[in-house]
Amino acid sequence: MSRFDRQAMPYRDCVGIAVFNSQGNVLIGRRKPEDDPEDSAEHGAPWQMPQGGIDKGEDPLKAALRELHEETNIASVSLLAEAPEWIYYDLPDDSLGIALKGKYRGQRQRWFAFAFTGQDSEIDVLTPGGGKHPAEFDAWRWERLTHTPALIVPFKKDAYDKVVAAFADIPQRFTHA
Repeated sequence: MSRFDRQAMPYRDCVGIAVFNSQGNVLIGRRKPEDDPEDSAEHGAPWQMPQGGIDKGEDPLKAALRELHEETNIASVSLLAEAPEWIYYDLPDDSLGIALKGKYRGQRQRWFAFAFTGQDSEIDVLTPGGGKHPAEFDAWRWERLTHTPALIVPFKKDAYDKVVAAFADIPQRFTHA
């Protein structure tokens, strides 16, 4: 049982980014669990799509492009879609007051889908922005969108199921183009 009142805690506004390659697969990164109590080993496999907070007054699309570059070095994208609604997830009780700087009960995410228009060599999760941004991932790969809910930490699975549903038609655009 958590000593924090979950209902009194707000959600953190953030963006999630699904970057599709020319084969219709999405970019996922392996979180550095030692740097993030939200994704600690006890919660499962730390693979996820890029995501990050929306700064006060920042447009969510601009936040998505900024976070994508800060986490992966990617700048070569074109917008494909935006999920029709905010997607929420709650932290597990043992992470309340620890993860997300201890201030939030979970996240309210605005998801965007982009087509990757660059080369794989542009992707740099170890020194994103030429080393201007701290690495949040220690590896990356392309994966089928439908596989991502099984790779995410379990408490984010329902949110990823909603992301898969929101962008379900996108992989077919690449395979039938």
